[in-house]
Amino acid sequence: MVKNEENIGILNIFASFNNTIAVITDLAGNTIGRVSGGQITKHNRMKANPTIAMFIAKRIQEMCKDYKINSLYIQMKGETGSTGIGPGANAIVRTLTKEGFKIVSISETTAIPRGGPKKQGGRRGRRV
Repeated sequence: MVKNEENIGILNIFASFNNTIAVITDLAGNTIGRVSGGQITKHNRMKANPTIAMFIAKRIQEMCKDYKINSLYIQMKGETGSTGIGPGANAIVRTLTKEGFKIVSISETTAIPRGGPKKQGGRRGRRV
């Protein structure tokens, strides 16, 4: 009996409340493919929709079949300073799990603002 060889890839998902972008790479970090909500639909209001994210996952699945990838590390990232990850990220993970991919790990890599540059505008009124 031949053991099924396991090829692993990394799926980076950027999900904001305006768009969802998914990039599939190999373990060395070389990009295999990239799919965004704008490639699926041309309606601006639909790009972050979970339904569109399912179609993004289908395209990612086709790219993975070409490279015989059957296991994925998933890194989800939201917009810096926002309240959370957009609605498309969970839909992509759910769809890929249903399609039979083995999910090795899921991590969230959203950047956290730590003070940053000085805010715009100054004090108002007369200062003595």
